[in-house]
Amino acid sequence: MALPPNFLEELRARTPLAPLIQRKTRLTKSGRNWKGCCPFHGEKTPSFYVYDDHFHCFGCGAHGDAISFVMRAEGQGFPEAVERLAAEAGMRIPQATPEAAARERRARDLYGVLEAAEAAFRRRLRLPEGEAALAYLKRRGLTEETIAAFGLGWSGSGRGVLAAELKAEGITPAQLAEAGLMREREDGEGYSDLYFNRVIFPIRDRRGRVISFGGRILGDGQPKYVNGPETSLFSKRRNLYGLDLAREGAFRGAPVVVVEGYMDVIALHQAGFAGAVAPLGTALTPEQMEELWRLTPEPVLCFDGDAAGGRAAARAAEAALPLLTTERSLKLATLPQGEDPDTLVARRGPAGFTAVLDGARQLSEALYALLTEGRPAATPEQRAGLRNRLAEAANAIPDKSLAAEYRRALLDRFFASTRAAPGGRGGPPGRKPQAPPRNRPAITAARTRGAQAAALLAITLRHPWLLAEVEECFAAIDPDDARLAECHAAMLAWLEGGHELDSTRLMDQLAGRGLAELATGLLRDPGLPEAAGAEAQPKDVLDGWWHFYGLLRGEAALLEDLAIAQRDWVTATDPVAQARVQQRLIRLKQALAAQRRGEAEEAALPAGSLG
Repeated sequence: MALPPNFLEELRARTPLAPLIQRKTRLTKSGRNWKGCCPFHGEKTPSFYVYDDHFHCFGCGAHGDAISFVMRAEGQGFPEAVERLAAEAGMRIPQATPEAAARERRARDLYGVLEAAEAAFRRRLRLPEGEAALAYLKRRGLTEETIAAFGLGWSGSGRGVLAAELKAEGITPAQLAEAGLMREREDGEGYSDLYFNRVIFPIRDRRGRVISFGGRILGDGQPKYVNGPETSLFSKRRNLYGLDLAREGAFRGAPVVVVEGYMDVIALHQAGFAGAVAPLGTALTPEQMEELWRLTPEPVLCFDGDAAGGRAAARAAEAALPLLTTERSLKLATLPQGEDPDTLVARRGPAGFTAVLDGARQLSEALYALLTEGRPAATPEQRAGLRNRLAEAANAIPDKSLAAEYRRALLDRFFASTRAAPGGRGGPPGRKPQAPPRNRPAITAARTRGAQAAALLAITLRHPWLLAEVEECFAAIDPDDARLAECHAAMLAWLEGGHELDSTRLMDQLAGRGLAELATGLLRDPGLPEAAGAEAQPKDVLDGWWHFYGLLRGEAALLEDLAIAQRDWVTATDPVAQARVQQRLIRLKQALAAQRRGEAEEAALPAGSLG
């Protein structure tokens, strides 16, 4: 018996592909993905790429998912490969029973039912009866392209219209009920419509297949929004609205942002934030967080700026703690009071929401404020209770070393906030004591450019894997400082030699050229940006690198870089090369836009830089 699609989908989701493949071949980071030498044919130059849910070799054409990799790498059949991966994932393989076979057939049929229903809803939006729904969507600022991309439709205002329309395609009311589109009447006499007088929002799984629908009522009535019921294909806990489109957006470098509702997701995608998703009427669940981390190591959760938003942020933060690892975390962003993403981009444009994302705080930073909000610390008992709460939160993290770091950070802030002030009274929780002013050297254009070049080289030294994405632009850097220029030239020579993109080996190469002291000094400079830290997340590393690149190059040079990238895009034929050039184009356009907005201001010289 063929296994149920839902079982295989969950098995793939529970099997991280890169660790599985690393048992057979060495992989190195290449942007958000991985690459290495193909385990299926002998090669010296890596052409084997591993993505979040599949692998592909551009040398021999090998392609597939976790199951097909085990089959090919170990010569196993499909049942044996599934059995092995299921055992590792702690999953039980469904038994081959007549009932299971019937469920499987129905699941295959349900995808067809839902696809037919989506087409019917979309057609009805363009009929005279859908005129009010279409006008509503356009009043909300949606373009025709956006309406089409999200498959928006209209349920109709008459009873039984969907069943009547799909009857011609051989679809019965019982099938519509099983797909979550109708429900059986309590008296058992027939079926009634679930969606009536509502704008329809198709809900898709990560592969883009329709699995349910949401609906917003036009005019008065409650509830304003409804989601389809739980079915064999649809689980509110496991799915996110917009996930299929966000996968593509995240692959292209867009930040993954969790907002509240359908219209927020759609408005953000239309405004260029292609990584936006939303839960489906529930608080964010562990299963949904796992889906987010498959897209990015650090998604941004966006909350309202009122008290309810604060409570939601606290719940999400505490729910995430047992799931954190050293390679995945969260950021928390807060919207202006009275705004949601939909209204914010309508009033202030993309720049308004970009400002919200720029203000997002690391979970480790936001957690203290969330846990201490509204909790007094005036008495020894209150302070002891608050201290215990902070320690308990950190102890919820499974990784002991990460838990220790969180515990130290939280308690450091606790002791700083409750330590007696000069007047004899403890300061309020959450407020850090003012640091004494430091004397800084005078800022000159030469020192500023030197500091920018030093920061750029330090980020590259610490994280040489990013050279796979920025190679062409890194080669264009021209540090004014002679020693930095020598270090830059040595790094380029190492890269051209086809070495593995590993920081330790790069440092050894520089040491062999007499640059050990310079390279070590670059990495130990206390004024370096966070992107040069060993624990920096890949997205922050790339963001930091391109920030300093834009500062160092300036507008005129960025325009030249952009023209070269556009020529490379036209001539690129290899899919991997095209993807790299596209990423370069996106980053260069962002850097150029920042220059023109005046956001790429000259940074203050880091303490200790260039002695």
